[in-house]
Amino acid sequence: MRAIFQWNVGSRVLELGRRTLIMGVVNVTPDSFSDGGLYIDAEKAVVRAEQLLDEGATIIDVGGESTRPGALVALVTESVSEEEERRRVLPVIRDLKRRRPDAVVSVDTHKAGVARAAVDVGAEVVNDVSGFRWDPKMAKTLAELKVGAVLMHTRGRPEEWHSLPPIGDPVLMVKRDLRQWAEAATLAGIKRDRLVLDPGFGFGKRFEENYPLLAHFADLQQAGFPLLAGVSRKSFIGRTLARDGKDAEVTERLYGTLAAETALILKGAHIIRTHDVRFAVEAARVADAIVASGG
Repeated sequence: MRAIFQWNVGSRVLELGRRTLIMGVVNVTPDSFSDGGLYIDAEKAVVRAEQLLDEGATIIDVGGESTRPGALVALVTESVSEEEERRRVLPVIRDLKRRRPDAVVSVDTHKAGVARAAVDVGAEVVNDVSGFRWDPKMAKTLAELKVGAVLMHTRGRPEEWHSLPPIGDPVLMVKRDLRQWAEAATLAGIKRDRLVLDPGFGFGKRFEENYPLLAHFADLQQAGFPLLAGVSRKSFIGRTLARDGKDAEVTERLYGTLAAETALILKGAHIIRTHDVRFAVEAARVADAIVASGG
């Protein structure tokens, strides 16, 4: 069974667990692996966000910097400056909230300054792929902002992923790290009821290390926090769907994505982060019916 949580995102509380919430992805970037360049224009990004809301998304996650493999996000040599990231995401968040004031908007950033600015224009959730570790000001900033926060597990940085040694037990490592990082976040002043944990599929994990994490996703419930999972069109799915030795293209990974997302819901995911909202909503309805029936 999936635990029920009340997620405090500041201005309201979202119930997690009775049904799966869908987080729709809007990347305001020229280089994200799935939709890079499609919504770099703010107006197009807002229209896309409204479409995802109409398709059933509860949360819209707006990001202004790619963290695909190879993207340079080291603090000293950022490929996207804080100023540029603000320029990309703030108009989208501001205009979306003006047009859809009831929308729950998340900002996907690892920079405390961007997080604060995004909250100022209406964001209620900060989704940090670094687990609040790349910017030493992030945890304290989130404690001050009193918004919802997604703490994601990342091993190393994108420019290091190709050279990281294999993980002995990916499930044990992610469980241990998430527990320690969540404890550090609460010690920094972030209330437990504001935190959601994400194991970070594909982030510093090799192809063969993602499937044990998916198979044993239910073990992560032991940490006592709600769980978010993002597997949408990721490379480990493309590898599994390979034909003639060639990984499936991003555009050919929908059905594999839905299979993984359904499995994750059955294993306890509270929120699914995806590019394909309409299809994920339908899959989640069926998976939720199974969960409600004792599955």
